[in-house]
Amino acid sequence: MATGGEESPEVKDVGREYGLVKHPGAIRPDGWAFRFPSTNTTILFYWSSTLCKLERINSLDSHFKFALHLDRSPSFMRKFLPRFDILVLNTAHHWIRTKFIANGWTMYLNGKPIKDGILVDMTNVKNYTVHRVVRWLDSQISLRPQLKAFFRTRSPRHLVNGDSNSGGNCNNTTPLNGGSEVMQDGSSDKVVASAVKGTRVKILDISALSSLRDEAHKSNYGGFGTSVFGGFGTSVFYDCLHWCLPGIPDTWNELLIAQL
Repeated sequence: MATGGEESPEVKDVGREYGLVKHPGAIRPDGWAFRFPSTNTTILFYWSSTLCKLERINSLDSHFKFALHLDRSPSFMRKFLPRFDILVLNTAHHWIRTKFIANGWTMYLNGKPIKDGILVDMTNVKNYTVHRVVRWLDSQISLRPQLKAFFRTRSPRHLVNGDSNSGGNCNNTTPLNGGSEVMQDGSSDKVVASAVKGTRVKILDISALSSLRDEAHKSNYGGFGTSVFGGFGTSVFYDCLHWCLPGIPDTWNELLIAQL
């Protein structure tokens, strides 16, 4: 979307400046960075699903395993934070034990694996991590007064009649079928709202607004490769989490611009 799908003098791919390159065997780089020379503006995306530092713990093992340090922010963010003017954080749907196991992640605290206590519960782990990273970021803002930091709230799922692997779907195609107004005062994401309270990190609250648009997910129209026949069309899998683009995330950008 930034480059129009082709090389352009108006937009430069500067991912290499930030180490965002596709490593051997990787499906994609850890993120992307594009610069607009006319305004010297850089847009950067970095993938960190937990906002924690990941460290490989068995370099000689062919089966990668990693220490997920709950009390340490990602190395990328620590390294490049001085270059950022605006930072938007988010973590939500990846706090699932089965996903941690599949990724080879072992949770660490104070440099040691967590074996018991309240942080064995994944809900508590996410709560702890969100509060920890907000406190750290708030401490950095006093050192970098130009930095404006936001924490984006949870993007809602809209599955009905089960989960994605048990018959759940999001078949609605009518916009605003359940109403067109956000009537609540507080945020639907209590964890983020609690974490940013009293800090200089602002909340980018997209949850309740996005919940009105259940028809805007990819649903079972996932595009190339998702059809049971291997081409364009429908799939037996309903994606009721990710959004079609252009779409709802463009409105999140408008909310961010309004707050800036």
